[in-house]
Amino acid sequence: MDSYQNILVALDLYSDYKPVLERALNIAQSPSQISLVYVTFPQVYFESYGVGVGTDYVNDNQESAKATLSELAKTHHIPDAQVYVPIGSAVNEIHVLSESIKADLIVMGTHGQSGLKLLLGSTANGVLHGVKCDVLAIRI
Repeated sequence: MDSYQNILVALDLYSDYKPVLERALNIAQSPSQISLVYVTFPQVYFESYGVGVGTDYVNDNQESAKATLSELAKTHHIPDAQVYVPIGSAVNEIHVLSESIKADLIVMGTHGQSGLKLLLGSTANGVLHGVKCDVLAIRI
């Protein structure tokens, strides 16, 4: 296996993310080659006059996720500048981020429950289709 220089680790902070991070750390030659990402979903609500996006809830989740990822980064000597918490669709945000940081490997967890999703979870499957780098899916 070639040595990966820029590894994007997509974590689900509400799942067992430790095996995913451990695998990425084992692959990387240095923690500085790792970037961490958790994508926060926008809070959408419906009202009689239209659709809105709530910001308080999203900002709280984003700040909490950023604090958790920053603590993980600090513990594992990953530069805090390589911690990302975008808001949006996980698949789209991971695609955009992987291209912008020129990732050559994405490491992420998968639950893969039933049917076609038995092999990969829907997010992992979505990320796999459309990226220009390798994807390593860790079964959780």
